[in-house]
Amino acid sequence: MPTSRPVTTRTRPRAEAARGGDADAAGWLCVGVIGKPKGVRGAFRVTSYTARPEDILAYGPLRDGPDGRELALGVVETVKGGIVARLPGVGDRDAAEALRGTELYLPRAALPEAEADEYYHADLVGLAVELTGGAAFGTVCAVHDFGAGGLLEVAPAAGGETVFVPFTGEAVPEVDVAGGRLVIAPLADDAVDEETAG
Repeated sequence: MPTSRPVTTRTRPRAEAARGGDADAAGWLCVGVIGKPKGVRGAFRVTSYTARPEDILAYGPLRDGPDGRELALGVVETVKGGIVARLPGVGDRDAAEALRGTELYLPRAALPEAEADEYYHADLVGLAVELTGGAAFGTVCAVHDFGAGGLLEVAPAAGGETVFVPFTGEAVPEVDVAGGRLVIAPLADDAVDEETAG
């Protein structure tokens, strides 16, 4: 499920938590989110954070939270960035709309280990960010992909607005998950403003 990071791009999947296997936030990864209804018979879109959208159901039953209920989703069709699915007991548009925004989780133990140069977003969120010269800059507070490649959202240590840094080998030359840090190139060339990112 992790996506390889070539020199120029690092992308999905997004993940919410760190390694573990118990039914707690530390052992679960968010692999998708339920979106808007499709049609009037209870079908809905699911945005998938797996490399191939249909793989969201390949690793075992999904839950609506680390301690949540198991959701027996059935795929209706694959669409760009996700799937259209149904859920038993959800038979109309209003019931599907009520599910909108529900995050879908899997235990991290059910997912493949990230290989060299692959990262779950949960492994990146919280890392200390340093500049190439070694100066502390801030902390990764989120990872996004608005369609043009991965972006790290970094909260500067000095406060103020967060900045977006392209998650590429050029802009982020070093990622040391075990050491709790990553290094970014000077922001003058690589920072992305919020309007561009959105």
